[in-house]
Amino acid sequence: MESALIEIVDLFKSYQRDSLEIPVLRNISLKIAEGDFLAFMGPSGSGKTTLLNLIAGIDKPTSGKILIADTDITELSETELAVWRSHNIGFIFQFYNLIPVLTALENVELPLILTPLSRKERRSHAETALEVVGLGERMHHFPRQLSGGQEQRVAIARAIATDPAILVADEPTGDLDKVSAEEVLELMHRLNRELNKTILMVTHDPRAAERARSVRNLDKGELA
Repeated sequence: MESALIEIVDLFKSYQRDSLEIPVLRNISLKIAEGDFLAFMGPSGSGKTTLLNLIAGIDKPTSGKILIADTDITELSETELAVWRSHNIGFIFQFYNLIPVLTALENVELPLILTPLSRKERRSHAETALEVVGLGERMHHFPRQLSGGQEQRVAIARAIATDPAILVADEPTGDLDKVSAEEVLELMHRLNRELNKTILMVTHDPRAAERARSVRNLDKGELA
């Protein structure tokens, strides 16, 4: 565990519905070390996904700061945030969001189109990412030709293809059977231990949380 990569200070998030203000997160302060694998747990509606989205720069807080590698991302414009996300964050969702008419390789290569990499470099990065997740022999298969666990591994390859410092995973095993879930969790464990990826995971599954280095519980918008 190294120095803090992420520092959250006095974070509040609320949504406005007509004249009613609905608080979602209250007074969140948290430091996350580089190389941590942190699981957020808590009941539905506790604010777990909202917190993940704020850290990933998908949403902005009502107040407070989010410092990531000394950059206060709450001060960035939408355009600056988009560029920052493309360099720093890899996303893994419950549903794989693969494009069915593209092969595994093409799905992984797709977000790299937004980078300055040449076509040859993009292809090389995508192939390497698929090798890392153990799908080197399946890279020319379409999603319909893969199991659910393999599809999620393609999604993880897509997330790591740009070599981001942080992976955010929202219920990454929620749509998988037990065996596939274990394979995906083992892969995330390896990414954390061997490649030092900082991983933030929202999960309802205690077995998934056991793979994390640390667990924080959210309840009614507050860290327990």
